[in-house]
Amino acid sequence: MASFNLNGQPVTVEVDPAMPILWVVREKLGMNGTKFGCGIAQCGACTVHLDGQPIRSCSTPVAQAEGRDVTTIEGIAGPDGELTRIQQAWISEQVPQCGYCQSGQIMAATALLRENSNPTDQDIDAAMSGNICRCGTYTRIRRAIKVAAGQERPLDERLAGEA
Repeated sequence: MASFNLNGQPVTVEVDPAMPILWVVREKLGMNGTKFGCGIAQCGACTVHLDGQPIRSCSTPVAQAEGRDVTTIEGIAGPDGELTRIQQAWISEQVPQCGYCQSGQIMAATALLRENSNPTDQDIDAAMSGNICRCGTYTRIRRAIKVAAGQERPLDERLAGEA
């Protein structure tokens, strides 16, 4: 049995306390935005927040979430489904290609901007380290973070300036 808050709502689920949070949220609670990538906490596709901090849910037992707050990609938008700055920037910068890693990338970027609203390239690289994008959209990811931080103009504004 595990009891914790998932995306702001209390949940109790009967599972083995050793079951990784990833499988609890996906298989038992229907939050499929968090992805399974490697299963050994190396790729970042499974990133969720535990009490606001990014963790690799594929290797974190649900027992560690007991009484705590777990936030998945489904839980970061506003109450009316309003997208966050980082989600809006992800779209405007056309970051996704295959999209598989994107929920983990967005969760890592969200945590970064919550801790550091004006990150340098080095800050971004450090925060995003270990979140692997098989399509190699790292330049777009960095630019989206900078757009969300207000350091760069969104792509549509940059293109409009060229016209």
